[in-house]
Amino acid sequence: MDFSFPKKERLKSKKGLQQLFEEGKSISSYPLRLQYLPVVYEDGSKIKVAFAVPKKNFKSAVKRNRIKRLLREGYRLNKPFIFNNTKGQYALVILYLGKDMPAFSMIMDKINVLFKKFLKANSHENTI
Repeated sequence: MDFSFPKKERLKSKKGLQQLFEEGKSISSYPLRLQYLPVVYEDGSKIKVAFAVPKKNFKSAVKRNRIKRLLREGYRLNKPFIFNNTKGQYALVILYLGKDMPAFSMIMDKINVLFKKFLKANSHENTI
């Protein structure tokens, strides 16, 4: 499994994001929240991901973009863990809800915790 983050794995459609926020389920590990929704993709993607940082908490676009870069990098490095253990296709959004600038090590730890919780919830849903 490669550690890349190609364009076909990015969730960009407004309709898809809106549906995800309205119908999706969420898992939290403060200061991160993972919103997910099982979907079907025509292009064969297993998972599509978006990242968000609220403008309310970080007025500066520079800070918001920095946090999104950290989130993307944390996802990219933990991606094989989630890709190798999920069945089905999902749309994901990772939200940063904290008020302070995060350290990369904290982001990595929290993304790892989120993915473990997601896989646990995901495996539970598949067995029912």
